[in-house]
Amino acid sequence: MNALTKINQFLLCETPEAWVQSALQHQSLLLLDHANCEKKAASTALTLMYRYVGDFEMMHKMSRLAREELRHYEQVMAIMEARGVAYEQITPCRYASELRKPVRTHEPGRFIDTLIVGAIIEARSCERFAKVAPHLDEELQTFYLSLLKSEARHYEDYLHLARKAADGKSIDDRINVFLQLEKTLIESPDTEFRFHSGVLAA
Repeated sequence: MNALTKINQFLLCETPEAWVQSALQHQSLLLLDHANCEKKAASTALTLMYRYVGDFEMMHKMSRLAREELRHYEQVMAIMEARGVAYEQITPCRYASELRKPVRTHEPGRFIDTLIVGAIIEARSCERFAKVAPHLDEELQTFYLSLLKSEARHYEDYLHLARKAADGKSIDDRINVFLQLEKTLIESPDTEFRFHSGVLAA
């Protein structure tokens, strides 16, 4: 079973075709928000490294993840610059902030839930790259498909670390809480297009 198949089985829904059509109509915005997502992903990894010291495996994986996300950020910026896409301040969509609302406030619950959210975001990013890539021009298609392997590994790393942090206890119920919420966010109407937005309201 390849990584993308695993991710499609993990997530509770596919990206709606309506989102793909919106992405094709807002390609400059797609690139801009993609750059912001890469930057935020690197920041999240660094935050975990600072907040939870002592687990060498986690710190190593997050260090590698942060470097890869920053490299992707640089690659997106280069494409934007070459295409004359301005890097402007835009508001983030509701996706990540809503997904984090059920995160517990006590430890190790907070750590486990944060890792689960990280896994879901990386899984959805991978699924969306694969979904939109065939419809893009050759340069963007090649670039987005090149990201699949690392995004899939990031998803697997986050999920592995979440299970490890649970110290043998099942986290399936917690995973399902966040997956159900994620499905709602992906399929419900949204007010503006973003990389992780739902379907644009008519």
